[in-house]
Formats: sequence, C-alpha cells, structure tokens
Amino acid sequence: MYIKSYNDQYRNEWDTFVMDSQGTSLFHLIGWKDAVENAFGHKSHYRMAMHDEKICGILPLFEIKSRLFGHALVSVPFGVYGGIYATDKESYDMLRDIAETLSKQIDVDYLELRYQVKPFSNLSGIKELTDSNWLSKNLYVTFRRQIFDTSDKNFDAIPRKQRRMIRQGMKNGLSSKVGGIEDLETFYDIYARNVRDMGSPVYPVTFFKALLENLKDSFILSVWKDEKMVAGVLTFVFKDIVIPYYGGGLREYFHYASNDFMYWELMRYGCEKGYRVFDFGRSKKDTGPYHFKRHWGFEPEELNYCYYLVKAKDMPNVSPVNPKYKLFINIWKRLPLTMTNWLGPKLVRGIP
Repeated sequence: MYIKSYNDQYRNEWDTFVMDSQGTSLFHLIGWKDAVENAFGHKSHYRMAMHDEKICGILPLFEIKSRLFGHALVSVPFGVYGGIYATDKESYDMLRDIAETLSKQIDVDYLELRYQVKPFSNLSGIKELTDSNWLSKNLYVTFRRQIFDTSDKNFDAIPRKQRRMIRQGMKNGLSSKVGGIEDLETFYDIYARNVRDMGSPVYPVTFFKALLENLKDSFILSVWKDEKMVAGVLTFVFKDIVIPYYGGGLREYFHYASNDFMYWELMRYGCEKGYRVFDFGRSKKDTGPYHFKRHWGFEPEELNYCYYLVKAKDMPNVSPVNPKYKLFINIWKRLPLTMTNWLGPKLVRGIP
C-alpha cells in the first residue's frame, strides 16, 4: 500500500470510488475541486491511498491563504462535508499522516477536516481522539431526512405550522421552475442582495457557474410571482440525495411565504425524481436557519470538524457568530450592493 498524488489520469477512478462508497459526499467529487480551482485559484493537494493500483482511500485538500483569515489546509473548502475517506483503517492512518506532514511542510496555521460522520468511530486508537494537537469543534449541525415515495406523505411529515405557510404560498399564486445556467444571472442578483442583508460577503458568480457546469444534475429551483423571480436555490444532487445549498429570496416577498414554498417545491421535485434523502444542509446551532429547519421537522445531527494545529494556538473561528465580527457585519449590511458585489468575492475566497 502506498500514497500517490492525484492527477487527472485518475479522474474517473476517483469519482467512481466516491460514487461507490457509502461514507463519501458530493464535496469529494473532482467537480468540486475543479470549481474551487477555477473560481478562486486555490492550490489543491489531493492524495490517494493505493493498493494493487486501485484506490482505497482519498484525501481532498486545498491550501487557503488569506492576510485576514490565515493560512490553512482545508478538506473541503466551501463544502460542509469532506475529510479523509478510506475503506480500511490502515489507509486512513496513512492519509492522515500525510495530511499532518504536508501541513507542517508548507507551514500552515492549521489543518481542518470536515467530517459528516467520524471515520472508524467504533474503533479505538484513532489518533485525532488522543493527540493534543488535534481538536474538534461542535459549532455546526446538519439536517437530513428521508424523502417519502409520495407528495402526500412528505407533506404530512411537515409540522402543521409549516404546512400552513406552504399553503399560503400556493394561495398567493407562487409558482416554481427548475432551470440551469439560463437562470443564473437573475438568481445571483437575488442571492447577492440576500447575503448582503445578512452581513455576509457574496461568492463570485463564476463559482456558481463552475458548480453548475462541473456537478452533474445540479440546477436552480426558482420561485416566481407575477412573472418575477422572487427566490431561488442552487441545488445539487449526489446519488439519491437532493441538497439545497445556496438559497436566497427577496425580503419584500417574504410575506408571500416564498421560502417555505420554495423548499416544499424542491422536496416535491425530489420525490418525483425518485431521490430518497433531503439534505437541508449545515447550520450553526441556535441561529435563525437552525430553528427554521427544526420547524420543518428535521432533527439536527452534529458534524465532526477536526483541527490539527500547526502554528495556530487555538482553533480558528471565522464564523459570523464570532463577536469580533459584529461591527463588520453591521457595517456590511449598510453598504451599497454594487460595493458588496465587488468586494465580497475578494473577501470570501479566504473564508473556506
């Protein structure tokens, strides 16, 4: 068994390994790597554990450099899941050791591995659990639930208050559409305004375009009122999982219940397509999005984010809930949209 650097010769083998494995995610696919490289220019350090010339483990890593937010290796940037995946503990340990060695060689502040479920958590001796340089953070949870085989079953599984909001959206004459690149510009304008209003920098439109082009079955589900797009969500599909990922809506249309209607339409679409899991995505504990998802009847599942400290003395905290960003967030909300759309992509590339 040995470790090999990834190159495009192994693209099909890598993606086949991801698709055939049970503990992998959309963010392990090479399409995510391509989109991050194309939009942000970050350097990738992808590694494979090989046995008899076949992949038995993968480590997707990106090097992120920012004057404001530090120097890190992250698996996977801009993704909610990631980390090492291997079919056996030996391969996993070799990839983990490579990650540690690389983080020291390039002298980063820290290494971050974003697991959905901790690998081999049923076994003793996993180094991250005992090494003092490895720390874990429990800031984030994810929300996932089964998609039932009929629309009626899915609707009945939603709590009564949210069902009322969905019906309100229907009565208000909202409609939905599934589209792609042709809807990106209009969707992006809505999304950019939405994240500005929340005090967050926006991703470049080139990133969204790269994701739509590189990830199979990705699409934009949009909500319309009187022939005007009022909300939308850039959505990914991985195996039988539908993943609403980047969403936003016009605030002046919130009273039409546009957001509730949007996620219901996406769940209904997933049911029609035969998908089996609705992944509502990551949220910070006790925030607005966290409670919104719980009100839909989803239960939080804690995410396992692990950090290996190299130069850093403490775990990084670039979350908006960090009190030191409060003033910045309040100022950002008041800036003109033209300014935040220009400056946001320059800032967000350093916030993985």
